[in-house]
Amino acid sequence: MNEESLVEEISCLKKKLREKEDNLIGLRREKQILQEHGLSNAEIARYSRQMLLPEIGLKGQLRLKNASVLIVGAGGLGCPSALYLAGAGVGHIGIVDYDDIEITNLHRQLLFSSANVGMSKVNVAKESLSRLNDNIRISPFKTQLDSKNALEIIKQFDVVLDATDNVATRYLLNDACVITGKPLVSGSAIQFEGQLTVYNHQGPCYRCIFPKPPPPEAVNNCGDSGVLGAVVGTIGVMQALQALKIILDLPGVLSGRLLIFDGMDMIFRNLKLRSKNIDCAVCGLNAAINTLIDYEEFCGAKANDKNPNLDLLDQNDRITVDNYHKLSNVPPKSYLLVDVRSNEEFEMCHLEDSINIPLTNLHHTSSLDDLKTEMVKVGPSISQIFVICRRGNDSQKAVKILKNSISDPSIQVKDIIGGIHAWTHQIDPSFPIY
Repeated sequence: MNEESLVEEISCLKKKLREKEDNLIGLRREKQILQEHGLSNAEIARYSRQMLLPEIGLKGQLRLKNASVLIVGAGGLGCPSALYLAGAGVGHIGIVDYDDIEITNLHRQLLFSSANVGMSKVNVAKESLSRLNDNIRISPFKTQLDSKNALEIIKQFDVVLDATDNVATRYLLNDACVITGKPLVSGSAIQFEGQLTVYNHQGPCYRCIFPKPPPPEAVNNCGDSGVLGAVVGTIGVMQALQALKIILDLPGVLSGRLLIFDGMDMIFRNLKLRSKNIDCAVCGLNAAINTLIDYEEFCGAKANDKNPNLDLLDQNDRITVDNYHKLSNVPPKSYLLVDVRSNEEFEMCHLEDSINIPLTNLHHTSSLDDLKTEMVKVGPSISQIFVICRRGNDSQKAVKILKNSISDPSIQVKDIIGGIHAWTHQIDPSFPIY
């Protein structure tokens, strides 16, 4: 049996399993004994440990059962949030994500397994959460949230969780939540650090704090900078906690406050944010924005976090991987290849004859001295410096720096379009990709 046949057989077996699980859930619901207050015996047993808390009790559990939460992003933040909201008994959970599962997701997105690679995130999330708690309803939305569908989706839910990783969607969610009157629980994490706050809930909205978006080249995500799964998981769990506190009307909601988590030193800090801005463009007294706008145009960046593509250079300052490959096979070597990824990335994989000078070090005199030493090794015939990174973004930034640092006008500095991702896809499929 070949791999394709085996995959097809497994898919059929999974479909049959889902059908039988649905039938089992239906049978269990038919047998449930419902008490007059609205909870079944099974629900009382399941949630008893949190119902023992005076702050929750029967009334609180009924609130959770009748509540709905929308999670935008089924990634490192959305997965732990969803798990704890489902575990607590939130009656309706919506999950929005356009993406399919990749192997790079698995170290932090623990709703998924190796067997799910290539499958829809929201559909697998629904299956996982339904197995965890068959008393609740899960609504998957396999779509990218945008100005056309955001209001229609968000108005169905009581609380919204921003579990995304891009600026355009943050502004979209903020404005949509202000327009529909929904609290927005916003989380973010990168490397060993995380942040958490609540907008539009008895306090400022996102635009009150950040009326203008940052330049696209100043924004990093975990795909470029890395993240430890336990750190992003910590923030995701706390997002769920904030949503539960909002539903239960408990004190201590992070409205008007920013919680900062340092996972390296294990320090939590609370910063007070500025108050609600009466001149805010979306929630102020004379709000200019009362409909959703084009947020990609507003932010100058795409509204997804997968493969951001910066456009910082003229085409004359760039070269395709195909052209570089042809050039590299023609002796004598009259160029230098500089890899500006981090040392850790360079150790994972790198092209032959490349030298590693991380982008973050290019401003240092010592790194420029190292570069000049390598240029001397190539010899007086050197006429070009090519810069490569992971996806062709940092390399463009590096070209701008090097053009100002190299005084010899006869030496051209160009970046390799698409970086090592393009090299793997177009030149050498055996080269690692991450």
